[in-house]
Amino acid sequence: MSKRLDEIDAKILELLQRNGRMKRSDVADEVDLSISAVSERMRKLEERDVIEGYTAVVDAKRLRLDITAFIRVSVDGSEHYDDFVEEVKDMDHVLELHSITGAGSHVMKVRTSDTTALERFLSEIQALPGVSKTTTSIVLSTFKETRTVPTEPMELYDYDADPSDD
Repeated sequence: MSKRLDEIDAKILELLQRNGRMKRSDVADEVDLSISAVSERMRKLEERDVIEGYTAVVDAKRLRLDITAFIRVSVDGSEHYDDFVEEVKDMDHVLELHSITGAGSHVMKVRTSDTTALERFLSEIQALPGVSKTTTSIVLSTFKETRTVPTEPMELYDYDADPSDD
């Protein structure tokens, strides 16, 4: 299976990132291919894990999740690291969890209904084994929020490749 992302694949990804519900016939028109050729390309992009899935973008404020916060967490000792990650990944309020460099060991993006719910959530995080410190920043305004990534023709990164093969 090709490990190359060509111009057509990149254009398909760009279109689907803008509108995941775009009809295959419309994608086919945009890239000047048949519907079956587009379907085959999309299937291959899914098989290669370039397309991880399709999802709806939901307005969190309409669901009364008015508070967005970034929480920097310090987890002391590597013996707590894996347990912390597993515990936090399953928490509903956590939208993103990242291991970081600099101050702290992790940063997470969370959404809660109000500051009272955020305070309760922080208490949960601070009670986890190994958590020594949290620093919270509440978002006042959001000017850009996306999961869209730039696409262009390229060789795809192979997570399973042996680095010594280079």
